Amino acid sequence: MSLSIFVCFIRVFNGPTMSDRVVALDTIGITLIGIIGIVMIIQNTLAYADVILVIAILAFIGSIAFAKFIEGGVVFDRDHR
Repeated sequence: MSLSIFVCFIRVFNGPTMSDRVVALDTIGITLIGIIGIVMIIQNTLAYADVILVIAILAFIGSIAFAKFIEGGVVFDRDHR
């Protein structure tokens, strides 16, 4: 799993397009969730469940923000209609 994160970091820094970088960042988040889940199983605890939830929420919000940025060039549209 750590090899997967390393390869994704290479894609984040050398990705030819912004979409490739966004997918790589999402993959890093999912892999981190998997690693933390394995640690939870090994330690037989639910102490890190909140961390998994926060990473998932941040990854989702980040994906939405990047998608809006790629589509329109801005994340927050300040045009008052």
